[in-house]
Amino acid sequence: MQRILAIAMLTWKAAFRYRLFWVMAFLLAATVSVLPLLIKHDGTARGFVQIVLTYTLSLVTVLLGMATLWLGCGTLARDIEECQIQVVVTKPIARWQIWVGKWAGIMSLNAALLLVAGASIYVLLQWRARQLPPPQQIILRNEVLVARATLKEPAPDFAKQIEENFQQRIRNQNLTPADQAEVRKQVEEAVKGREQLVPPGYMRRWQIDATGIREKLKGAPLYLRVKFYAAETSPRSTYLGAWRIGPAESPMFEERVMSLAPETFHEFAVPAQAITDDGKLIVNFVNRNECALLFPLADGFEVLYREASFELNLLRGLVIIWFWLGLLACVGLAAASFLSFPVAAFVALAALAMVVGGSTMTSAVEDGTVFGRDHETGAAENPVLDKALLPVFKAVVRVINLAEAFSPVDLLSSGRSVGWGLVAQAFVQVILLLGGSLAAVGITLFNRRELAAAQNA
Repeated sequence: MQRILAIAMLTWKAAFRYRLFWVMAFLLAATVSVLPLLIKHDGTARGFVQIVLTYTLSLVTVLLGMATLWLGCGTLARDIEECQIQVVVTKPIARWQIWVGKWAGIMSLNAALLLVAGASIYVLLQWRARQLPPPQQIILRNEVLVARATLKEPAPDFAKQIEENFQQRIRNQNLTPADQAEVRKQVEEAVKGREQLVPPGYMRRWQIDATGIREKLKGAPLYLRVKFYAAETSPRSTYLGAWRIGPAESPMFEERVMSLAPETFHEFAVPAQAITDDGKLIVNFVNRNECALLFPLADGFEVLYREASFELNLLRGLVIIWFWLGLLACVGLAAASFLSFPVAAFVALAALAMVVGGSTMTSAVEDGTVFGRDHETGAAENPVLDKALLPVFKAVVRVINLAEAFSPVDLLSSGRSVGWGLVAQAFVQVILLLGGSLAAVGITLFNRRELAAAQNA
């Protein structure tokens, strides 16, 4: 451990020698302080936080990501090219310790810069929040600058019902595989639609398991977040509905008649006392319109409750961003383990470009072709290259999805909880799985590299 720390200290010295630390500190300070002042928000608490957090955290991640790749490539490749590595390898230190020490040094630099950026963002938020109107400041404290976890109904299992209905539909019919796939899709949509649709005059009930939540809230309210669609060709501006919260026999039973707009999210507070003694939160909705309303299973209804403070939530979000930077450090060091500095930097940036362009590869995988299809026949325009490239695209998309499955920026800007479970999952997938695989490759290549031959070249 002492040898790894010594290499980490040398990495710090290199960062100061290249003036990277001071340049990055200046750029981060300018990003955090100047950018939110230049971009105007809509005057609401959510608009204010989205502007400050989304833009600042995104730019902080980009700046630190680029710097991490550059330092990861430069700190190892330059040591080899400038013959400094010979002095190090003659000491009683293994090459894997040199590699890990470089990574630890970069990670500690990133940790220091992220803490500075996070503290600056927090101070800026508190200062700018004073300029909001008092009602918006209340919304800011209760609904935005918090860590709110989500409670939902368990996802129904429609597999058995879909299969039974599908078999009834295709019975005594000679259908092609393509037609069977289309029929199955129609059956699936019909089965799920019955669960999501609330006809005129009917009631839809949600029963949420909120065991142990009432004690954690300590009097703070819950929030219902709802979204629906109207089954009309020309939707109106609002639709009337009665929300009945809690069991009818409960003294905390409450009914609210509200007219809400479709295709948008609505939030309203519910007292924590609405949760029954056995930990159930019962919410009924009565459709008082002449058309059916559809509440999507994915995001049509959810309960939000305060899980932690914003300060802890911001810290957990920064930890996930730190994990991303750790993966980029592995990319840079792995490239520098067997390439010269210019080539390693090019390879690292190319890998980053593949991640940025991941949506294009995802679309190609979903379409089943890279070069498009003929509009008349529907056949792929270049099936030979599709067979060669699609497996590669699928593998790259799987790898990208492992790292992109976590978005602390979106969660923080919407007041959602960045839970410890998400942090642990990010550590396993980003650091252990992806970063560990790259580290194993990089250390193996670095161990096999003939350093003197590389220097002579």
